[in-house]
Amino acid sequence: MAPSISPQRVAALVGDFDRSPAYAGLADSLRLLIGDGRIGLGTRLPSERELTATLAVSRTTVTRAYAALREVGYAEARVGHGTFTRVPSGRTRALDKALLPRPGDADAIDLSCAATSAPCGVGAAYAAAAAELPAYLSSHGYFVAGVPELQQAIAATYDERGLPTDPEQVLVTPGALSAASIVAQAFTGSGDRALVESPCYPNAVDAIRHSGARIVPSPVDPDGWDLDATAAVLRQTAPRLAYLIPDFQNPTGHLMTDEQRATLAGHLAATRTTAVVDEAHQALALEGQEMPLPFAHHSPGAITIGSASKTFWGGLRLGWLRAPHDLVERLVTARLGLDLGSPVLEQLVLSRLLAERGTVVADHRARLREQRDALVAAVRGELPDWSFFVPTGGLALWCQLPVSAATDLAVEAERHGVIVAPGPVFAAEGGLDRFVRIPWTRPVEELEEAVRRLAVSWDVVTSDAGSRPGSRRGRVMVA
Repeated sequence: MAPSISPQRVAALVGDFDRSPAYAGLADSLRLLIGDGRIGLGTRLPSERELTATLAVSRTTVTRAYAALREVGYAEARVGHGTFTRVPSGRTRALDKALLPRPGDADAIDLSCAATSAPCGVGAAYAAAAAELPAYLSSHGYFVAGVPELQQAIAATYDERGLPTDPEQVLVTPGALSAASIVAQAFTGSGDRALVESPCYPNAVDAIRHSGARIVPSPVDPDGWDLDATAAVLRQTAPRLAYLIPDFQNPTGHLMTDEQRATLAGHLAATRTTAVVDEAHQALALEGQEMPLPFAHHSPGAITIGSASKTFWGGLRLGWLRAPHDLVERLVTARLGLDLGSPVLEQLVLSRLLAERGTVVADHRARLREQRDALVAAVRGELPDWSFFVPTGGLALWCQLPVSAATDLAVEAERHGVIVAPGPVFAAEGGLDRFVRIPWTRPVEELEEAVRRLAVSWDVVTSDAGSRPGSRRGRVMVA
């Protein structure tokens, strides 16, 4: 049976939509909600009569709004059954065959990617940026350090967080992963050591490894960082770089306190190790809590990586580096061996989003908080023998299984239409097969269904482990 959505829920989601004219405002609001996943695909919308009464509008308003949705491909009428959501060209328009290459992937619930659909405001920012673009068309279009307007906007975010920043300290990149590659290219070579947390974001580890650096893992426990153990690793190996995720660490979700940051900064200074700090999840504090100071406040020589992907939308493909003045030229030189700049239009879009981040990010956090709470409740109800820490921000649960069977679980889950990333994907040097990462980045209904399927898969694995061989080859980790 297809899922449905109540008229009260639709009313809450559309809020105070534009009523000039009302049918167009309602249609635009519904289109955005369907597009960003807050109203799931294939969902039956309320009847025209029900929604008319709930919204206190005319029947004609709802009728014309539904007709407008059908005209642009965001709804379809099924005779005798109602109006159902869809997207133009169907579900496959949103799929990348490199990420989901197998038969049946289009119908699976993909929990391997910890990234969300775009929040409200992104489409409007693109429209505003497109109007500004002609002013840049008379130039060559290359901005190696970044469009000055965006550099200033990014610097202002650090100023607000207690880390004074000159716009010239900011280098805009095509995503946070590109930023990590630039740093590795600039500061490491064959045989140099680089400390990375384990578990950790695997693509960043690969970017550092591709520079020729030797990876030195530093464990992050289920309870958080063991800074004494990290200090011992630093003393024994004296790495050139230390790649750190102190803000809602990916995948564990832990948040490093100011005291811990100051202690770790001291350990790094003692071995002259440069901190490379990934702040991709920093803005996703879901409890309204005051965040610790940026790590670079405690470690002035640190290089900080920022990203638009988690705060706004992965499709922007923009990140940035904030570095001490004396390191900027070195980073720019390294960058020229990789690319010549980031797209101008997207930089203008991000400038608009940063200017309006109070509203955009607040709405985004509210959606993520609802999804996190639903995922936590579902896992506790369906998989009570799994243990996990509930992060106060970020995008995922790091679940510990009773036995080492995460890889088997991932294989079995694919047979039940769920794609998840097992712990070994995040291990710098193997292990972690007692863990699985589950992002809360999908709509609530999908998360609840995914957990039900995981519970069925877990029952199969624990009752008949190893009897159904499989492989996870072909899966690509992006976030």
